Amino acid sequence: MSRSVLVLGAGIVGVSCALALQQRGLAVTLLDRREPGRETSYGNAGVIGRSSLVPLNNPGLYAKLPAYLGNRHPALHLDWRRALASPGWMLRFLWEARPSQASARIAAMNGLTASAVVRHRALMQQAGISHRLRETGTLKLWRSAAGAEAARAEQALFTAYGIASEILDRQGISALEPSLNPIFPTGLFVAANASVDSPGAVTAAYAALFAARGGRIVQDEVGALRREGALWRVQTGQGVHEAGDVVVALGPWSADLLAPLGLDPKLDVERGYHRHLAPQDGARLSRPVYDVDGAYFMTPMEEGYRITSGVDLSARDAPDRLRQIDSVTQSAREAFPLGAVIGPTWRGARPTLPDSLPMIGAAPGHDGLWLAFGNQHLGFSTGPMTGEILAALMCGEAPPVDPTPYAPGRYL
Repeated sequence: MSRSVLVLGAGIVGVSCALALQQRGLAVTLLDRREPGRETSYGNAGVIGRSSLVPLNNPGLYAKLPAYLGNRHPALHLDWRRALASPGWMLRFLWEARPSQASARIAAMNGLTASAVVRHRALMQQAGISHRLRETGTLKLWRSAAGAEAARAEQALFTAYGIASEILDRQGISALEPSLNPIFPTGLFVAANASVDSPGAVTAAYAALFAARGGRIVQDEVGALRREGALWRVQTGQGVHEAGDVVVALGPWSADLLAPLGLDPKLDVERGYHRHLAPQDGARLSRPVYDVDGAYFMTPMEEGYRITSGVDLSARDAPDRLRQIDSVTQSAREAFPLGAVIGPTWRGARPTLPDSLPMIGAAPGHDGLWLAFGNQHLGFSTGPMTGEILAALMCGEAPPVDPTPYAPGRYL
């Protein structure tokens, strides 16, 4: 009989794990309460970020803390009640941002993103959705004169990792994206990045590819997880599923499932929002743009122009807080001719570990239990490599990159 595996979670990380395990001949069942790609993986900016090297908690975070902690910057909203309820996590997050850790974290991020575009391109070809891939790069923009220095520093980092980029002045920005209003004196164009017109649809297509190859997808509420003899048993709303191995890839809900097993992965969440708007007067963008001072991504999507907000550090299931998305929507209107809002505002949650790196590998002390979560706001970029690393470890192969930085034992 084939080795059986239950993959819990049908976001981009779970689907990537399922495909990589299936490719190695394992019998895989993919379980989630919703259709594939309808939770966290649905709501991102659609960027496949080869250049996403610097983790959120980098040394530059310390200088921004006064504005962040006072909720005076659209990049972050902090619910102080939540922070005071779990001060240890926040302090660990800040401790992990110290300069001595920066180079190792950047190298670890590079391991996850170096082949992101290549892997997505291959999967889209196999899934028959190559038309959704845009290999037109990304454009980062600064509104202030200080942006020129920031762009040069970022370009130097990218050059060190073999990522070509081009610093643009106001005229260069207009030549690349004529519909942008000329309010940005400095831009950084990174051709190595790519994007898609619907990350949720892409994830769903990868899941359909998994099913077409013989994989089983079950839509049901994932309940208790327990070990009985040589098997893991997962209780769902409609019954019990069992297998010799189980992969927990439930993103921001992963810790809920692991807690009854006595495992605390130090997982927290960042909430984020997006809103779609129609363009005005035939205006168009050819690629995602990131407004550094406005703290939003704007990406041309199937549904319209998607504006994504910064980080909302409120409790995962707290009511919506629309201050940030309202603020960045106004900033986006300053940058680009936007018209009516299309549809409702979306809110999701992103799984975050104190060092901003995912947890990939075996759970210590629990034979057959594997973890793949914590990809923060970069899951769409890092999901395919996460799946490859996990599948290699499960099958006794040498992973494509050193898995040490992502080992669950660092927090478990």
